[in-house]
Amino acid sequence: MYEDLLPCGSIVKLAAGERFLMICGRVVVADGNDRIFDYVGTLYPEGLSKPDDMYFFDRDAIERILFIGFQDENELAYQEEVLGQLGPLKLVDGELVEAD
Repeated sequence: MYEDLLPCGSIVKLAAGERFLMICGRVVVADGNDRIFDYVGTLYPEGLSKPDDMYFFDRDAIERILFIGFQDENELAYQEEVLGQLGPLKLVDGELVEAD
């Protein structure tokens, strides 16, 4: 379900956006929201300067991938051992847990 996510540092353009975003997190929940998003990103090239600069989105919102972030053995292991093993998730008391 969460395999094949782009690594942090990847630069993308969303179909509904005019600016590029740099991915800075994966499998995340926005404060005050009960929805799980594939990604959180921040404007590129400015980066994160305040909490309002965070954009939550799913992989199907990506129109174009401009750059794929750094991938070493740690990233590849994380993709396989963590992201690749995640099944359906749900939000319980503000924490992500596996759905039954």
